[in-house]
Amino acid sequence: MKFLDQAKVFVKSGKGGNGCVAFRREKYIEYGGPNGGDGGRGGDVVFYTDPNLNTLIDFRYRQHFKAPVGQDGQGKDRAGKGGDALRIAVPIGTEIMAEDRETVLVDLTEADQEIALLEGGNGGWGNARFKSSTNQAPRNANPGHPGEERWLWLRLKLIADVGLVGLPNAGKSTFLSIVTSARPKIASYPFTTLHPNLGVAYLDGREMVLADIPGLIEGAHTGSGLGTRFLGHIERCRALLHLIDGTADDVVSSYRTVCAELSAYGADLDNKPELVALNKCDAIGQDEIAEKKAALMSEGVDHVFELSGISGHGRTELLRGLFETVPAKHSSKKNEDDAVEEEMVPWSP
Repeated sequence: MKFLDQAKVFVKSGKGGNGCVAFRREKYIEYGGPNGGDGGRGGDVVFYTDPNLNTLIDFRYRQHFKAPVGQDGQGKDRAGKGGDALRIAVPIGTEIMAEDRETVLVDLTEADQEIALLEGGNGGWGNARFKSSTNQAPRNANPGHPGEERWLWLRLKLIADVGLVGLPNAGKSTFLSIVTSARPKIASYPFTTLHPNLGVAYLDGREMVLADIPGLIEGAHTGSGLGTRFLGHIERCRALLHLIDGTADDVVSSYRTVCAELSAYGADLDNKPELVALNKCDAIGQDEIAEKKAALMSEGVDHVFELSGISGHGRTELLRGLFETVPAKHSSKKNEDDAVEEEMVPWSP
């Protein structure tokens, strides 16, 4: 399944049915009278979240959505049938924005959440509605009201507990593959990851959702590299895991570059709880590891984890640090006594 996190769609609610002009022609009723029914109401356009979806790829093949119209009224005071609502399924975490791509109309962040975004037009009145003592044979009826229509932008922001950030080729995808069942593309060249990946990590009966986004480079906030398009996926993360390539000559520069891009993007990313890990420690000596950890701590980092995605060194310690920083929302154990509180607790070495 291909990943798509942005889509533009046209939606239109149903038009109301027209009112009917009709008169009674019944035996034994001397004068008859108007009996035209009202038109039915047009269908609404409803967006709802489907937990089984994790991409907007369906909207690549269909961009126009129109709700059913209401039926016209009929004689014998029969009202037209209302149009059924058009229900559109989107993944959890989808923002629905106006055509300007800035105004957020609704943010669907919960399972089974739904909202009627466009209302169908009201049905027109039949001529029976206009009967009065001074107008006993009205020959007029109202047309149905038109439905609403507009262009919308859908933007998916993945919901995860921890977001993985770092420069290209820092080992984010490798880390995701060794701690979860996810199988992202892994190669020895930069920008291997072209779209976000999700995985679920388990430890001590607890679980946590990790999100891996494409790497950032200097100037990403101005469009360099893959830009900051995918940073929206970590806006909802409760904490960040900053992976730094331990084989780089200047790890401090690498750390500063990513921090600068997070700050330039905004959305309070630079204020989220952050854990820093020095990756690829299997490729460098202990003296160099100690030197680079000290350099990072001189930048204000409280604790630097040692990690090797290939050998698995430091994996368990890092996961425990993540679970202490961001307690799991739920436990895979059914014993409620083992449930972990949801408060944000900063990790301390």
